[in-house]
Amino acid sequence: MTFESWAGDTPTTNLEGVLKFPDMTSFNQTASITLNHGEYITYSRDDGSFVIYNVEPGTHQIDIHSSVFHFGQVKVQLLEGFMDTPKCLEYSYIGATKHSIPYPLELTAYASHEYFEQRKGFSIFAIFKNPMFMMMLFSVCMMLLMPKMMEGLEPAEKERMKQQMEMQKDPSKMFSQIWGDITGDQDVTSRVGKKN
Repeated sequence: MTFESWAGDTPTTNLEGVLKFPDMTSFNQTASITLNHGEYITYSRDDGSFVIYNVEPGTHQIDIHSSVFHFGQVKVQLLEGFMDTPKCLEYSYIGATKHSIPYPLELTAYASHEYFEQRKGFSIFAIFKNPMFMMMLFSVCMMLLMPKMMEGLEPAEKERMKQQMEMQKDPSKMFSQIWGDITGDQDVTSRVGKKN
């Protein structure tokens, strides 16, 4: 029940409400309630009820800070002469559409906070997401398919591929062939230059 007290010429009243938790057996149901970003601070009791004392006329914002549950944000308009019947609007989350709620406030939790990601169970398909497994699978497929691909080649192509594979085994042969081709090209160009 609210009352009006006169401190000088400014009337004040108490804002009352109750927090409704989905699971009344859950641990740590106490929440802090702030008015106007900390101008007034109070805490909910064990049954969820709370009181904010000596609130002056104006438009106020109520925020509920709970480590377990998410509550909406409430805007309260107190007019002089109508301090016992404030107008209350609730936003279930920031940017949501507002809707009018009755006074005294009954605020229900919309969701619970999840701080930890639930551990996933074992799945045989999870190994296909591993890049090392995919590389190994590709290598095995190439080992199995390469002989089949070689069967359709002509003998000259097979011989050329065999020479390339041997050169890859011995890098010195491969580099000597590359440098030999380059020096051979230079000899050709020098011979062409002499003829000219």
